[in-house]
Amino acid sequence: MDNFFKAIARFANLSGEAKRDLGDQLRRLEFPKGHILLHQDKICNHLYFVHSGLVRTYYLKEGKDVTDWFSFENSFACSPISLINRQTDRRALELLEHSILLSIHYDSIESLCQKHHNIETFFRRLVNFSLVQMLQKLDALHFTTALQRYKTLMETNPTIIHRVPLGMIASYLGITQETLSRIRAQV
Repeated sequence: MDNFFKAIARFANLSGEAKRDLGDQLRRLEFPKGHILLHQDKICNHLYFVHSGLVRTYYLKEGKDVTDWFSFENSFACSPISLINRQTDRRALELLEHSILLSIHYDSIESLCQKHHNIETFFRRLVNFSLVQMLQKLDALHFTTALQRYKTLMETNPTIIHRVPLGMIASYLGITQETLSRIRAQV
């Protein structure tokens, strides 16, 4: 749980009471590779912290599997659209590795935010951080080359090539697997 609170400290300082109350609401989950945490067109009721393992966010478009995001160790995973708006989302969450997660239910988040201002600050800043990450990914898809996107991914997540199938990496980068193979041959 130390890594969880270290991750939170990047966004907000929690009081001892807030940490205790938050810790009381967390549930430790362990699932095998391939487990679906959130099915497509369902409401996301939990925010997950990836203690170990790897979570992929994806959706189906015209029968094609499109990878939207990866959540590695010491990061958070959910469908932000669904969790925040309390509506279904086309995105699904799948474990790409055997994973240990910490989970907190939406109702607990709401209750804790009402009780502790610093927990509310954490969640607000986490949502802001997620929004910025998504906008940066969108900008990269619009304004950078496939080669630049690949190099950035390798700089920020050098182990991804060993952990994620190339087809999913290509999908995440917005390119075909053939283009990814050509880029890898260049680099």
